[in-house]
Amino acid sequence: MEPLVVLDSVNKHFGELHVLKDISTTVAKGEVVVVIGPSGSGKSTLCRAINRLETIDSGTITIDGKRLPEEGSGLAKLRADVGMVFQAFNLFAHKTVLDNVTLGPMKVRKLGKAEARKRAMELLDRVGVANQAQKMPAQLSGGQQQRVAIARALAMDPKVMLLDEPTSALDPEMINEVLDVMVGLAKDGMTMVVVTHEMGFARKAANRVLFMDQGMIVEEATPEQFFTAPKSDRAKDFLSKILTH
Repeated sequence: MEPLVVLDSVNKHFGELHVLKDISTTVAKGEVVVVIGPSGSGKSTLCRAINRLETIDSGTITIDGKRLPEEGSGLAKLRADVGMVFQAFNLFAHKTVLDNVTLGPMKVRKLGKAEARKRAMELLDRVGVANQAQKMPAQLSGGQQQRVAIARALAMDPKVMLLDEPTSALDPEMINEVLDVMVGLAKDGMTMVVVTHEMGFARKAANRVLFMDQGMIVEEATPEQFFTAPKSDRAKDFLSKILTH
């Protein structure tokens, strides 16, 4: 499989704290990689480093053969190829749902208004909120807002989607509606890196699980291997805590 995202010996410190320790891993085109691990293990930092929301101290990150630039227009261009969905939905509060989804493609991709709107409506339909297109984000439930955020990221036609704990701010009954959209994207062959506590999603949609602890990738395996026969004591301990609930 062709590599799309390559991390090579990536290190990151926050002051004294070494949050990413020599991380090397590859995400292939069309692969869904789920990153799990205890709080403070470096999962979100890893996710945010892939589109340079966090700078790194050493090592390299390449996306589709291009090394992540430090800053400037090259970075903005590369970022347009990397869709990002956060815990907080980060929608523009003063714009309608439809405008939220058309803004990026018109500004960055230079899409015409009619085409951008047509594409936005298709995507809103795909995530199940087309009937909310004229509303403001505050009028939507958290689950609906997060689905709009996913549509907004998809509207840029990204090569890879990064999702950083996309369901952790949601009420339990809204989690599945967002996970269903993510499972659909996985089935459609979207390359995804997902930081999540949702083990059901990892089992159902991931090609590979990365288990992180204390800034390192402790284990990489298929979901089947990882959940039934984890190799490291650290992973066994982590799974025993979360899978018994």
